[in-house]
Amino acid sequence: MPREAEPSLNEKAFFLQALQDGHRLDGRKFEQFRQLDLQFGDQYGVADVTLGKTRVLAKVSAEVTVPYPDRPFDGIFTITTELSPMASPAFEVNRPTEQEVLLSRLLEKTVRRSNALDTESLCLIAGQKVWSIRVDLHVLSHDGNLMDASCLAVVAALRHFRKPDTSMEGETLTIYTPAEREPVPLSWLHTPLCITFSFYGDEGEMTLVDTTLLEEQLKVSSCTISLNKHGEICQVAKLGGTPVDAVSLVQCASIALQKVKELSTLLDQKLAEDSKRRNKGGLLAELSAENAR
Repeated sequence: MPREAEPSLNEKAFFLQALQDGHRLDGRKFEQFRQLDLQFGDQYGVADVTLGKTRVLAKVSAEVTVPYPDRPFDGIFTITTELSPMASPAFEVNRPTEQEVLLSRLLEKTVRRSNALDTESLCLIAGQKVWSIRVDLHVLSHDGNLMDASCLAVVAALRHFRKPDTSMEGETLTIYTPAEREPVPLSWLHTPLCITFSFYGDEGEMTLVDTTLLEEQLKVSSCTISLNKHGEICQVAKLGGTPVDAVSLVQCASIALQKVKELSTLLDQKLAEDSKRRNKGGLLAELSAENAR
């Protein structure tokens, strides 16, 4: 299996010395994110997140299907990740790496198990027909911190998505096209986002957020905290590496809350801008255009 090129001993020594002197190689502060850009596509449910040189695209789709027998009143929600060789030479087609599996699991825990999406609202006919919501996540460029960028892309795409409106008459289910009825947004309960911390030094005493690929390769440990802007923690994932004391984790949690509030504000602002762009001229302009035709 191909692997990323390992940093040389000189690079490692230089990087660690710079950290001890209070500097990062790209000039950022220890708790500073790279330049973040969030764009929505022409279709509903497409979100493109660029974080430095890391770029992730999320696309949401919906179809009517049969529910699971043990959950007849719940819709189906799945996240599919694709890490292609285009993003990094270390990824292979149809051969999931450990990183890809961890990414899928952490996203699943953050969005699905925290009940951010109300799956009961996706039920159409109990035990017979439900909406199946699927998020396809494509990593276009990998330069570190895939977790945070992917989580933001998935949440943004889900909040941006609109599913076709439906109605029930007796036993007959009618699904309307966008031309017949305005599509409706998903029932969204809260907005969980991920913040990943990387630890450096013999005892993990130095902490960085939003690491580049080089910084990720030299970390001794990492921790991902998922929470919403109200401070409700959805999960804390620390997968091996050097042990970190409780005080450091509490400090990380407070930094994560501050960063999540900033990301939530950005997301709300971008959604409002996109809604305004789509509704240019408002409903009256749309109706007058229909009459003109």
